[in-house]
Amino acid sequence: MATMTATKTEPKMTEPKTLESNITELKLTEPELTDHGALWRQEWADAQKTKGPGLKGGSVFYRNIEEELDLARQTGGGLPLHLPSHTMDFSTCDVLGLGQTGALREEFLKELDANPGFPITAGGSRLCDGTNRYHDNLEREIAELVGVESALVVHSGYTANQAIWSTVPRSGDVLVYDELMHATALAGMKVSLALEQKPFRHNDLDHFIEILEELKETSPLIKGGKRCVIIGVESYYSMDGDICPLREMIEAAKDIFPNGNAQFIVDEAHSFGCMGPNGGLGFVKDQGLEDEVAVIMITLGKALAAAGACILSNNTIRSLLINQAKVMICSVAPSFPLSAAGRAGFRVLRSEKAQKAREYLRDLTLFYLDTLTSNPIYKKANAKGLLRMPVHEDGDWHEVPITHIVPIWCKPKHAYYLSFHLVRDGINGTPIVFPVVARGEDRVRIFLHAHNTYDEVKFLVKSICAWAEEMMEIEASGDKNRLPTAARLAYDLLENK
Repeated sequence: MATMTATKTEPKMTEPKTLESNITELKLTEPELTDHGALWRQEWADAQKTKGPGLKGGSVFYRNIEEELDLARQTGGGLPLHLPSHTMDFSTCDVLGLGQTGALREEFLKELDANPGFPITAGGSRLCDGTNRYHDNLEREIAELVGVESALVVHSGYTANQAIWSTVPRSGDVLVYDELMHATALAGMKVSLALEQKPFRHNDLDHFIEILEELKETSPLIKGGKRCVIIGVESYYSMDGDICPLREMIEAAKDIFPNGNAQFIVDEAHSFGCMGPNGGLGFVKDQGLEDEVAVIMITLGKALAAAGACILSNNTIRSLLINQAKVMICSVAPSFPLSAAGRAGFRVLRSEKAQKAREYLRDLTLFYLDTLTSNPIYKKANAKGLLRMPVHEDGDWHEVPITHIVPIWCKPKHAYYLSFHLVRDGINGTPIVFPVVARGEDRVRIFLHAHNTYDEVKFLVKSICAWAEEMMEIEASGDKNRLPTAARLAYDLLENK
C-alpha cells in the first residue's frame, strides 16, 4: 500500500485560509512510495522480545526484573528509545519552534561569547559553593520579568515538582489536587509531610468545592486557620490539552477559607511561553492571578527550547526550599550551559519573532481543528467511536481559549495502530496508553508547533483520515483478525523473530 509523504517547507507566518479552501486543498500532491517507519517499527519490535525465559538458571536478580518487563512486552507495551525518523514534527515540546528554527541556538552562542572562560560545572550544591554570580543574576532577572519575589532555577521539571511537593506542604496540612496532575507532582506528594491527600475529578469545580467543604467540616485545625489546604493544578493539562478553571477555583477556595489558608500551586510546564502578556509569561499572569498563587512551576525545555525548570514564589517559599528540599540540597547546582540556555530562552521569548510564533500557533491550531472535524471521513469515524477529541466535542474552539495540545482518542490498541500509520507517513505521533492514562482512554498525543506549516497540517489530517477509513473498512469486513496495513508491518516483525 502506498504511503503519503509531504514535502517539508519552511514555516511562514501567514494568515489562515477559509475553511472552504482548506477542504478543497486537502488533496495534496501524489503520494510517494516512501516508508519512513521501518526503523521505528524495528526498534519497537526489538523492545517486545521476552527475555525472562532465557535467564532460567541465571541471576535471580536480573531474571525477576526481566520477567516483570516481559509482562509489558507480551502485550506490545515494551518501550524503546526511538531514534528520529520523522519528516514532520507533531510530537516534540518545541512548540514555538525556537529550537527548530535555530533562534535559541543563535542567542545561546551570543551568551557564551559574552561570558568567555565560563566554567562547565557549578562545582557543588547550591548550599555548598555551587551558587555563583551567574545563577544569582539569572534568577533576579526571571523574578523581575515575571513579577515575583523569587525565581529558583533547577535541573528539570521533575526536580522542581519533587522539591515543591515534598517540602512546601507541612505536617497537618491537606493536599487537594486534580486527579490528572503530572506524575512528577504525584511522586513528590508521596514523600510529603502532609499525609492526608484528596484528588478531585478532573477540572470538576463542583467536586473541588465539595471536597473543600468536607475538609472545613471535618478538620478543626483547617477550619480554624491553623493548618492549610495546599491545592495542586496544572494550567494546560499535558495529556488532554484542556485548561484549568483557575479563577473560579481560587474564588471558591477564598470563599470557603477566608483566613487565607487555602493556597495554590500551579504547574505551568505547558503554558509558560505559549501565552500571556509581555512575552508569553504564562497562564497565571495572563489571568492576573499572580498574587493569588503561592507557587508556580515553569519548565525551560518546552516553549523556551532550553533545559531546566524554575520555581516562582515569594522569599519565604524560597528559603524553605533552599533549607529543606533534599532534591536540591543533595544535587550539584545547574551547570553554566544549562543556565545560559535558559537565559537565552527568556530573551528570545520576549522577541517579536516569538510573539508572532504564538499568534501563528493559535491560528494553526484553529486551522487544524476546522480541517480535521470538517472532513467527512473524520465525521464518520467519530460517529463510530474510532476517533474522538473529548475536549473539542462542543465545536466551540473559535469562542473559547484553546491549547496546542490536541490528542486523538482511540479504541483500545488503536493508539498503537494509528501511531504505526503516522510514523510510516513521516509523522512522529506518540501513543499514550495505560498506565499513563486510564484504561479505555488510549490516545495519540499530538502537539502543534509554530514551525509546522499549513501543508503539514493538511497532510497530518489526510494521514489520520486515511487510517480511519482503513479501520472502518476492516470493521465492516467483520474480520476480527485483520490489522491495518502499517500495524501489520510491525506485528509481522514479531512473528518472524
